[in-house]
Amino acid sequence: MGNDPRYTISRSFETFPFPEGLTPDIPAAEYADDSRAQAITAAAVRLNELRENWLNPPEWVRREPEVVAGYPDRLIPVDEAAAKNLKKRTLTNLYNERPAWLDNAHRDLDHAVATAYGWPPDLDEDAILKNLFTLNQQRAG
Repeated sequence: MGNDPRYTISRSFETFPFPEGLTPDIPAAEYADDSRAQAITAAAVRLNELRENWLNPPEWVRREPEVVAGYPDRLIPVDEAAAKNLKKRTLTNLYNERPAWLDNAHRDLDHAVATAYGWPPDLDEDAILKNLFTLNQQRAG
């Protein structure tokens, strides 16, 4: 024990008010054709692709298959200059720089999620938190 925070499923994701019909207790295959799920998936995949391409530009790395089945390929710098540059390519540095393409990709994902809830896409953080809290209270009651 101690004072360190810890993850407790019963107090976080199990009580998180996901959009109706897109909850974790429903197998993903059952809502794969749902346009809301497809929009969220497309936006999330695009965000991930953009970040991965920034973190590991194809001209700086070569991919080698991992020796253990099921694990992702290993990314190996193509030369010393690439290795040096790759050390600077961290998610922290990316989010500190916050280029427009990153903001746009996050905006698209936020819009897809807001639409899944039936909310306007331009809500600020306070309104989002209020809506999530209200929805959680309604479902708990």
